[in-house]
Formats: sequence, structure tokens, C-alpha cells
Amino acid sequence: MKEIVVATKNKGKIAEIVLALSQLPVKVLALSDFGPIPEAVENGASFMENALLKARHYAKFTGKACLADDSGLEVDALHGAPGIYSARFAGETADDAANNQMLLAKLTNSRAEERTARFRCVLAFVDTDESAIIADGVCEGYIIEEMRGVGGFGYDCLFYVPKLNKTMAELSKNEKNAISHRGQALGSMAIKLGGCLK
Repeated sequence: MKEIVVATKNKGKIAEIVLALSQLPVKVLALSDFGPIPEAVENGASFMENALLKARHYAKFTGKACLADDSGLEVDALHGAPGIYSARFAGETADDAANNQMLLAKLTNSRAEERTARFRCVLAFVDTDESAIIADGVCEGYIIEEMRGVGGFGYDCLFYVPKLNKTMAELSKNEKNAISHRGQALGSMAIKLGGCLK
């Protein structure tokens, strides 16, 4: 049984990862299982760089293989922002509510056709021998003008998925995992890991 540390404290992300890897011979561990560990510095210029930085950092401090993601929202009217700054769009200590309000404020004068957006996720797996595997996923949609739904986290309540006529926050876990950027990246990663762990 391969032990893999998930480089996040976000319970929503951990739950999605546990579900996605449930068919593999792995035991998913949380960072909280290891006591105090210095935070990884996310100073990369892309989602992939940040995911690799986190995976290498926590693999080093835990001595275990590590799976890290960097993901975020890219809004066309904002030239791809918030992008890698999605978690701190409204400031370093911002929460989801503050980030959502900032997004709505920035899009106040944008027409509906300008509000196209995508969620992007890059996953990096770094093993104890420092070898790495990368997987990514993208989910297209657009930003609505008011929050809808109570599920999910982050920008889910503002991200509308036209083919389902729902926001991400209105989807069931299974619906979300089937179409989400993280669900796609995790599906790809599960296949790649499955080939390595045989």
C-alpha cells in the first residue's frame, strides 16, 4: 500500500482526491497527520511550477510521496486573472466570500459574452525518489452575476456550466467530479499512477 500525502489543508480537495484514488492501492494521508510543517512557498509563474514546488516541499518534510495541486480561475475579461492568485485575489488573508466579491466587482461593467472563464488544475505527484508525474484538467464556463448554490468551495457559486444549466456549487459531488478541472486532472493522474504502482 503506497502512502501518499496530499499537500493541502482544504477538506473539500482532500475528499475529492480520496474518492478519485479509491481504486488504487494507496493510503491518502493529510498534512495534519504530520504535525507542524513549514508552509511551501508558492512563487512559481504557472500552475505547474507551483504544484511541483508544493509536492517537492512536502515530500521532503514528510518523507512520503506527495500529491499537490495548483488550480484556479481564469476569466477572459480579466486577461486570465485571478489565475495563480485565485486563492488570494482579494488579499493574502482573503476568504472565499471576499474573493467572490472582488471578482464580481471587477466584472461589474462586463457584458455576458465577456464573462467566459475556465477552471484550470495542474496536479504534481512527486515520489520518494524525486521522480514526478504531471496531470492537468480544464473546465469551461462563465461567471454569472450573483451567487447560486451552497455546495463546493472557492468560486463554485459563481461559475456557471452551460451544458448542465447549473453552477459548480449546485452540482452533486458525482456531477462535479465528472466534469470539473480537478476531476479531469485526478482521473488522468489516477491512470498514470495506476500504471506506476502495478
